[in-house]
Amino acid sequence: MIATDRLRMLPLKVEYAGEMAKVLADPSLYTFTGGEPPTVEALEARYARQLKGPGRADEQWLNWVIQHDDDLIGYVQATITSGTAEIAWVIGTAWQGRGFAKEAAQGLVTWLQAQNFVRIIAHVHPDHTASAAVAAAVGLSRTDVVEDGEYLWSTERQAR
Repeated sequence: MIATDRLRMLPLKVEYAGEMAKVLADPSLYTFTGGEPPTVEALEARYARQLKGPGRADEQWLNWVIQHDDDLIGYVQATITSGTAEIAWVIGTAWQGRGFAKEAAQGLVTWLQAQNFVRIIAHVHPDHTASAAVAAAVGLSRTDVVEDGEYLWSTERQAR
């Protein structure tokens, strides 16, 4: 578990799929990432795959749901490869605008740095100003690298 002032990041469990399907039900969450709201069954299958892991010795998947008070409100994740942690965060629309994404992402970054990860990256759509603000707030800098239509943000200044 990762804890911040207002949030707890709980290690992913398949049992969270029902509540998370409600959190992720707003189609506007997929404006920049594509896709559509998942069903409970689809989330159960996704969570089972994520918990099983990538099946490659050089990669690790770390996934947490975000809890505020007694409610699940989103998730954070990190994909670990060759000493690099690629992070992502999603906050359900009902909880947006309250600093939860920044707080959760900062909690994740702080935890990763305590695990000695120096290179932390994220990919952010050029029009997703809220996610860009979160990335900047947690110490990532936008690079000029564009992958799959998204800017690479990195803790490495020389990544430009």
